[in-house]
Amino acid sequence: MINISIRDLRRRVEGIIGLPTIPSTLRQISRVIGDPSISLKEIGEFISNDPALTSKVLKIVNSAAYGFPGRISSVSHATVLLGLNVIKGLLIGVSVFELMQNTMCGLWEHSLGCAVASRLIAKKKGLEGYEDVYVAGLLHDIGKLVLILEFPKEYEQAMEEAEIKGITIFEAEEEHFVTNHAVIGSWLAEKWLFPYNMIEVIRYHHKPYLSKSASIETAIVHLSDILLRAEGLGFAGDPFVPVVSPVAFEALHLSKMDLREILEEMRDSMEIKEELFLS
Repeated sequence: MINISIRDLRRRVEGIIGLPTIPSTLRQISRVIGDPSISLKEIGEFISNDPALTSKVLKIVNSAAYGFPGRISSVSHATVLLGLNVIKGLLIGVSVFELMQNTMCGLWEHSLGCAVASRLIAKKKGLEGYEDVYVAGLLHDIGKLVLILEFPKEYEQAMEEAEIKGITIFEAEEEHFVTNHAVIGSWLAEKWLFPYNMIEVIRYHHKPYLSKSASIETAIVHLSDILLRAEGLGFAGDPFVPVVSPVAFEALHLSKMDLREILEEMRDSMEIKEELFLS
């Protein structure tokens, strides 16, 4: 285990945006979305001043997979339709795409797939805030990225140990570090001023029974994470498929037909979304 207190680890996590390995775009985005007084208009202006960001955001929201095919022509329109939290989440997702690809092969595909599946399940359950669930799915493993960047050798050892011992990377992290990627991800979500429900989903996606204020949303991301592992889409740090929490499964009450439809739609949406982020 690394010799560090949880307080010092949190301080390092919250300062990770300053690392040389972090792209300048992510540093700028982190400063902007971490401003408690930021408005939708200001975020829209920030995106519009960067042609690459503008292109990515408009491609995503105009995709058939996202639900607004060809209907959004400006960033200001996108921000009004999607809202502050979703736009902030998309900005983080766009900016960590390449970073995730370079640090752990398959982590981005897993994260994107989890977002897609979470959105599909949330819509099927009739949740009004399904776009927020999408963002939580997209960012649920961002704590892994932080651990890899800050402790590359130790994280490599944790992944090796997970495979040798037949345990999940979540369990291996708790043996090597003073906490796990879910807690670390929730620290970043707090720093970026995401709503409490979204923070709770990220923190408890491996332990959905601990969620109090966002139990259904947490159950959705928990199940989506496991569905992606079962389908072999992407890589989350270990080759295992954890057991679905009975509490989460009962809360969602999905039939076999529901799950079959979600998996089929997820595969189709993943193909579209991959093209969008790679182009």
